[in-house]
Amino acid sequence: MAPTQHKALINVDMGEAYGNYLCGPDQDLLPMIDHANVACGFHAGDPLIMKQTVALCKAHNVKIGAHPGLPDIQGFGRREMKLSPEEHTANIIYQVGALQGFLSVEGVELHHVKPHGVLYGMMVRDLEVARAVWAGVPKGMRVFGLAGTHMETAAQEAGLEFWAEYYGDVKYRADGTLIVDRKKQPWLIDDVKEHVRSQLEESRVRAVTGETVDLPVKDYPVTLCCHSDSPGCIEIVKATREIVDSFNKARGL
Repeated sequence: MAPTQHKALINVDMGEAYGNYLCGPDQDLLPMIDHANVACGFHAGDPLIMKQTVALCKAHNVKIGAHPGLPDIQGFGRREMKLSPEEHTANIIYQVGALQGFLSVEGVELHHVKPHGVLYGMMVRDLEVARAVWAGVPKGMRVFGLAGTHMETAAQEAGLEFWAEYYGDVKYRADGTLIVDRKKQPWLIDDVKEHVRSQLEESRVRAVTGETVDLPVKDYPVTLCCHSDSPGCIEIVKATREIVDSFNKARGL
């Protein structure tokens, strides 16, 4: 398949510490990325961590997005929960609003919203969940998601600006859905590079069961996601940055 015609960018989940408990070397990652998805307190993050993370992102000129998840601190938002549509919508309004408060203090605009963890997977599989989550997002806002799924459909219905995501450190099933691990697994750096390269240059990826999976992104802007809690995340993001920069340079982007 044809590669994306847009400049590829990198986003990383950040601010996922809690109190005295750290999660991810955010300060080391910030110089290498374009967008930060900041945890909003439901799966990780607390008010002070959110405030500090917003200030750090601003200092590094990194665009800031909200990273709302399920109300599951102990499970880090990676355990599925059965909620009503009204609960999903209210949860998103609450979390995005919390982050917007800290952005306002710093004089920074919200760039995007990207759901976290298993909530993201639930939206891929269930159109009603996707509709309920996007209903909590400010009208016209950019949202990051998996193209060709209910996330895209519901975003279009809601009048949101959809950005397609690829992944640097998440594996895919044969049906094109993501495997959300409760705890991130290590990657070989050469595997990361090949994983990212195939997505950008071919709009394809190799599934964990060996099949080649098409990942069409149409004409959407494209962003590569990596995770700050992946083992070796600094090297993973460096490798992703190398491939992304090479891709953009080769196309004059």
